Amino acid sequence: MSHYEERLERDLLDIREQVAGMAGLVETATKNAMHALQTGNNELAAATVLADHVINRSMRRIDQLCHKFIALHLPSAGHLRMLSSVIRANIELERIGDYAVTIARESLQLSTPPSGSMSHELERVGSETYLMLSQSIKAFNELNPEMAKGTMIMEEQMENDLDIIYSELMSNDDRDTVKNLLAMFAVFTQLKRVADQAKNLCEETVFAATGDTKAPKIYNILFVDEDNSCQGQIAEAIARKNFPESGRYISAGRQPAAALNPVMVEFLEGHGVNLAVTAKPKPVDMTPLQLTTQHVIVSLQGPVNSYFETVPFHTTPLEWDVGPAPESGDEAGIQRLEEIYRDTAVRIRDLMEILRGEGAF
Repeated sequence: MSHYEERLERDLLDIREQVAGMAGLVETATKNAMHALQTGNNELAAATVLADHVINRSMRRIDQLCHKFIALHLPSAGHLRMLSSVIRANIELERIGDYAVTIARESLQLSTPPSGSMSHELERVGSETYLMLSQSIKAFNELNPEMAKGTMIMEEQMENDLDIIYSELMSNDDRDTVKNLLAMFAVFTQLKRVADQAKNLCEETVFAATGDTKAPKIYNILFVDEDNSCQGQIAEAIARKNFPESGRYISAGRQPAAALNPVMVEFLEGHGVNLAVTAKPKPVDMTPLQLTTQHVIVSLQGPVNSYFETVPFHTTPLEWDVGPAPESGDEAGIQRLEEIYRDTAVRIRDLMEILRGEGAF
């Protein structure tokens, strides 16, 4: 084998390994989303939503590798066919990741997990779907056409099962309400997908005409606590200091204190953070429309849904219980602030690296 052929095979192996890694992420996301839905595990649901950022970055990396491979090796026959399949599979895996996110977001909207016959059907269909996904990924990674053909047969049976489930939903006493809800949900879902694809088309147009690529997303993050005199202020200050270009950060409290905790203010100054002279505790008084602009809501005391009657569908709620604020500036109080500061700083770093990648700043 020539040096060129070795390079070609090595580059192709790298692409296939990247696809296998992304497929594993998608498989895990699907499994976690269904488990969160069935058990009411909001922490797992939120983690699944955030993990989609990693999947999206993986998808873009594979796309770049494929185009680089084509430009460098000018593949033909089997290699070109393989690259074509990888490019399509890459898009399909990314979309499956999006579907897992939707399931996870639906889970976050439910007050209680599904129960009764609906729970049973969800578990059955979810298990069949996960099995089909796992087998299809295995078939693709191994280039096993027989396994792929056998897996495709499962889809027809699943489609028939879903038709039965829909018929049962339509046959209950409140079938008109159910029918209308399902219809409206389907319409809005399709409209959203059209809008997403239109946006993608615009981005491709800008790139083709100017060479400008999509700008990194800026994330709106809201930190909430009981009185916004300490924990939320620390989180907002850390985020602003360490990741000024990656997000817009605010903090608020359920019942704002009259003034900031003076021990906290002095503590932050010791860490090189000077709060604005006009800084003061703020109330959680966002309108529903304003709340929808927040990509992430982080509660530092208690569950997020205790602060808001409804968390917007596309907002990810996170709960970081960093503990109570100190009541005095003695040694124990300073130690407590140090613990809050370190814990919060680590969590914010992890969050921003998930949202923006390791280059977040």
